[in-house]
Amino acid sequence: MGLNTQNVNLKMTAGFASQFPTDPIVQVALSGRSNVGKSSLINTLLGRKSLARVSATPGKTITVNFYEVDKKLFLVDLPGYGFAARSKDSQGVWQSLTDGYFTKNKNIDLVRGVVQLIDSRAGITRDDAMMIDWMNNAGMPYIIVITKIDKLNKTNRAAIIEKITNDPLIREGTKIIPFSSLKGEGKQELWREIADLCEITL
Repeated sequence: MGLNTQNVNLKMTAGFASQFPTDPIVQVALSGRSNVGKSSLINTLLGRKSLARVSATPGKTITVNFYEVDKKLFLVDLPGYGFAARSKDSQGVWQSLTDGYFTKNKNIDLVRGVVQLIDSRAGITRDDAMMIDWMNNAGMPYIIVITKIDKLNKTNRAAIIEKITNDPLIREGTKIIPFSSLKGEGKQELWREIADLCEITL
């Protein structure tokens, strides 16, 4: 029986690492800067219009959201980073939660990898580079998704894909997927990569 991506619910919105669910199912985290299009990507993947709320104020929400897919997979929405207007206190909360996901997650052995979102118009930012560097050093599998690809013309699209693909920071062999929440481009390819990571049949 394949994965029913329509059978989905928001299992937990966690403000503390102690609230992370302990259900024995695999997890894939979604990471990226504030306003990178993470909520739109989640809604596109799960075929919903507003399951993940698209915030009008980037960086406002600091929670880890666990979306349970067919009781077989958690898509884990990590809080967005790199929002300049965020106060030091809220930056501390962000760091504590995000670090906690990887260090205090009781089911860390079930985390199969990270979907790392890169804004097509910004490229790899300093904060993105720090996250990728950490994953490289930790041996964490990851997929690069280039978001908002529909915002670029054909020439700029090809240039940013080539630039990210050839960036020496990106681990060799990493899958790179151009993605458009507006047009649905990349949706099926990303699902295939997530399923492969988790050894789940679609």
